[in-house]
Amino acid sequence: MAGVNGYQEAKGRWQDRAGQAGARTGVSFTTVSGEPVNLLYGPDDVARINYLADIGFPGEYPYTRGIHTNMYRGKLWTMRQFAGFGTPEDTNDRYHYLLSHGQMGLSVAFDLPTLMGRDCDDPVSEGEVGICGVSVSSLADMEILFRGISLKDISTSMTINAPAAMAVALYAAVAARQGAKPAELRGTIQADILKEYIAQKEWIYPPRPSMRIVTDMIEFCSREMPQWNPISISGYHIREAGSTALQELAFTLADGFAYVEACIARGLDIDAFAPRLSFFFNSHLDFFEEIAKFRAARRIWAKRMKERYGAKDPRSMMLRFHTQTAGCTLTAQQPENNIVRTAFQALAAVLGGTQSLHTNSMDETLALPSENAVKIALRTQQIIAHETGVVNTIDPLAGSYAVEALTDRMEKEAQAYFERIDAFGGVIPAIEQGFFQREIAAAAYQYQMELDSRQKTIVGVNDFVEEHEHVTIPLLEISPGVEAKQRKRIAEVRAGRSPENVRAALKNLSAAAAGSSNLLPVLLECAHAYVTLGEMCSALAEVFGLHEEIAAF
Repeated sequence: MAGVNGYQEAKGRWQDRAGQAGARTGVSFTTVSGEPVNLLYGPDDVARINYLADIGFPGEYPYTRGIHTNMYRGKLWTMRQFAGFGTPEDTNDRYHYLLSHGQMGLSVAFDLPTLMGRDCDDPVSEGEVGICGVSVSSLADMEILFRGISLKDISTSMTINAPAAMAVALYAAVAARQGAKPAELRGTIQADILKEYIAQKEWIYPPRPSMRIVTDMIEFCSREMPQWNPISISGYHIREAGSTALQELAFTLADGFAYVEACIARGLDIDAFAPRLSFFFNSHLDFFEEIAKFRAARRIWAKRMKERYGAKDPRSMMLRFHTQTAGCTLTAQQPENNIVRTAFQALAAVLGGTQSLHTNSMDETLALPSENAVKIALRTQQIIAHETGVVNTIDPLAGSYAVEALTDRMEKEAQAYFERIDAFGGVIPAIEQGFFQREIAAAAYQYQMELDSRQKTIVGVNDFVEEHEHVTIPLLEISPGVEAKQRKRIAEVRAGRSPENVRAALKNLSAAAAGSSNLLPVLLECAHAYVTLGEMCSALAEVFGLHEEIAAF
């Protein structure tokens, strides 16, 4: 106690001197999220934290310090650059390029029509085919996308949500043609439809039938594709929509709890599916806030899985996550600065214990990334892994007064959000009443006000601006011929398939949707029959209906 008393007296004297020293005027000493930051953190800020109960050791409950006992000494994170543009041939070339330069896994970016469940020849797809990702309308496209790549030997992540079940079916059908069994496939499908209603707005069906599709996927994959992650519960897009770090943390985990509860209601054993649930977080600009967010996420998830849902398997309690650096922080002005931003964001993800990582390219706010920009982004990860020394010890910031205090505060404030969501009756009622949308909109507005008033600085945007600036970096351009090429291919697919098989497969899909049987086996039947993505999605829409959001103000 004498030591504590001595500290408090010394701190009081120091605070008197610090108060007299003053601070820079016009500067907001808060996190990017607007949370207050103490001038100094010390032992009193972490006095309530119990090391074994709240922090523990890596690879041990509550996994605050990481999910593996040896972390990056045993295996580096997967360097998985998000890529997709133009035709499947174009993207296949990029995949081979990335793999030849040391990338460890594939990550598929689909174009907007594909993300919305529309074929490339749908009238609403005009002008968008292959622009923001690769165009995939049928099994023929998926076969070309992975040509020359053994799917049983690579881990693949696919970012797609409303048509996620269809994408899994197409992927498994390609693997089958290569001679691979479903149980051999490794990878992740995003499939997080709840965050679409909350933030990204790429939906097809209403929330409740969409949850049925996700639950079908989790059930099917836990049985038939045990190495596949059937969902990547995504905070990334929540943060990109303007949320704070706390909102990203709380809303993402709340979505995760909703999926768990839906699977339990289906009758699934928690330890049969929970080990394959994964997460996807944003790594933003506030270095310590992001690290604290990742550490708090692991702790909250572990406690909830054990204490509320009764998980017994330690793997069910381990929150595994992929990280992407923050696209919303990239600037069109002085784009080379984005390399520096991305490096610090990537370092925060590594120090936060990520399992895989995508680093954004400097030119992504202007266009899809060029080969050179992608290589620099990949080299950023490799430099962190092999030159900085940060992988040599696990969770080196543990015990930091500031980081532990931030981690603890995030956990407590996230719990307060969970209580507010529960008061609505859960995630879906909260979505239907516009709760998440209003919270994010208010946070985005506050942040923009801080930028406009220059309480916060974005280098090259609202300070350190260069007049008469000209962007000199080369940009990737998508040829207008992409859409014509894709339309020609889908016409050939329609002409070459069996009409009888297509009709039978679609009839079976509609019947399964109207009933209660799992949709994935029927979607696989559709994929093998070369039923297009749009045809599958339309068949389900006839049963489930289409979602229309009620505007929230």
